[in-house]
Amino acid sequence: MLKFGNLELDVPFFQAPLSGYTDRAMRVLAKEFGSPLSFTGVLLDKIALHAGAVRKLGLAPLDDEHPVGAQILGADPIKMTSAAAHFEKIGFDMIDLNFACPAPKVLRRGRGGAMLNDPDTIREIFRRVRDCVKYPVTMKLRIGHGNGSENREKFWQICENAVEDGCDGLVIHGRTVLERYRGESNWQILAEVKRKFPQMTIVGSGDMFEAATIVKRLNESGIDGVLIARGAIGNPWLFTELRAIFEGKDDYQPPTLAEQGKVILRHYEMIAERLYGIKGIRYFRKFAVGYCKRHPERKKAQMAIISVRNRDQVYAVVREWFGVE
Repeated sequence: MLKFGNLELDVPFFQAPLSGYTDRAMRVLAKEFGSPLSFTGVLLDKIALHAGAVRKLGLAPLDDEHPVGAQILGADPIKMTSAAAHFEKIGFDMIDLNFACPAPKVLRRGRGGAMLNDPDTIREIFRRVRDCVKYPVTMKLRIGHGNGSENREKFWQICENAVEDGCDGLVIHGRTVLERYRGESNWQILAEVKRKFPQMTIVGSGDMFEAATIVKRLNESGIDGVLIARGAIGNPWLFTELRAIFEGKDDYQPPTLAEQGKVILRHYEMIAERLYGIKGIRYFRKFAVGYCKRHPERKKAQMAIISVRNRDQVYAVVREWFGVE
């Protein structure tokens, strides 16, 4: 239903790369709950070239994760190419080149969304990467650095180059870099991209929080798929609900509080396998806050979960607020 080169997915959605979130624990849960593809968080090209950093961060995919992709961020064609080749070697199934990140620290270094001002270098990076790897290569874009006509012209030039050069897919967030996450994502432009380049796999991104909205966006825009990013934090059931819709099933039931609690504890235990003690607790809190968004007493549950300091407190809070036995 969704194809990137020789990689075929059976449903038109998958988990996005999320910096600081999509580690092994989140990838495993996404797969178990219905996502056909997951990603590492976005990684700087220079980090990808250090085997020690890859091991320390737990980046290399394990056998139960495939298919799994990596996303790299950088501005140097040679480093980006070397990073892509390294990730292919250690077992990833595809690579996504990030030319979309709006984080100020990334932009100051001329990476991510700043690259949208330089279509020629983006083209050089893609061509070099494409020539040195065998797995699918996609690009993550935004609809321009800003809203001016020159910005939009460069965006269209990048898209045209990608089609001519054989890119395996464009993943496009419907905001400009300068908009970051303000306002609404512009899905009309995504639809226009698909109409102009019907042969290209186009995946949309932006404001994917509810299953009904996701299905509506897909149907109205005519694009090939959607990328689920922030909407999946603390809500792997979104993948289950979407899969039920696309498989024509009407038996999906939202999780009970106890079911949510069990997943929260499992997520925590997977984190604790890699990050011990208070370090793991601190890292876990941002996921726990996401899970608590579904709780009927959201704010109280969130305050309780962010106050934990050790494993016993994690279990005590989850048992109290989610009714886990």
